[in-house]
Amino acid sequence: MSNHLLVEERQGVMYVTLNRPERLNAFSPDMMEGLLQALSEAEEKSEVKAIVLSGAGRSFSAGGDVKSMGEATPAKVYSHIERLNEVIKKIKRVEKPIIAAVHGFAAGAGFNLALACDLIVSSKDSKFAMSFGQVGLISDGGGSYFLPKLVGIHRAKEIMFSGEAIEAERAYEIGIVNQLFDPDEMKEKTESYAARIARGPIGAYGMMKKVMDHSLNASLEEILQEERISQTLMVASEDHKEGVQAFVEKRAPSFSGS
Repeated sequence: MSNHLLVEERQGVMYVTLNRPERLNAFSPDMMEGLLQALSEAEEKSEVKAIVLSGAGRSFSAGGDVKSMGEATPAKVYSHIERLNEVIKKIKRVEKPIIAAVHGFAAGAGFNLALACDLIVSSKDSKFAMSFGQVGLISDGGGSYFLPKLVGIHRAKEIMFSGEAIEAERAYEIGIVNQLFDPDEMKEKTESYAARIARGPIGAYGMMKKVMDHSLNASLEEILQEERISQTLMVASEDHKEGVQAFVEKRAPSFSGS
């Protein structure tokens, strides 16, 4: 596994931590390769029900490494973004809930990495920024795709053009953040939130993720048919049987993910 990544599994949750704190977890090729590997492992392991992506040290991630940008050639940038894009696409392909746990700053492609996840929880003192314009660049890592769909095209353009940091409370108000936690409770609350999701019907959640993500570019007719096919499959699942039985017996269901 990458030296720029920490991976730990607890209670059905894989915790993946960006670990380059001295550079505010700015992306490196090693980190991108590690992320791909960790996501692949989480995808394959039946005991992993959910994934939490966070950052070590003072921030979630500053995104691109600004200190090395002046040395980058167009060819190197093209190659780096190709690897970043593979990570973003992998996040969307993994049919398990992926939670971004943001503290400090999520800036540039670090912000976009969080946007690619299924859910974002944030410390109340966090800030989010599309800082690309401040160094004469455009968004990479999918921000041009994810942000307008979350907040609307005009607000997304304002966020991109200004590059100004968005306070966590504001990010919550406009639909970027799902949950806000007090800074001193961030770790505990995130783990509780992730554990609760991991106890759910992960097979159904994965199917929900797949269909809803597809809905961003599909017609109503396509989604209706996809729901029809997916539901037909889910009816035969063990989790559906367990959910119905638990309802009849008036108890909490014990889902297995199958």
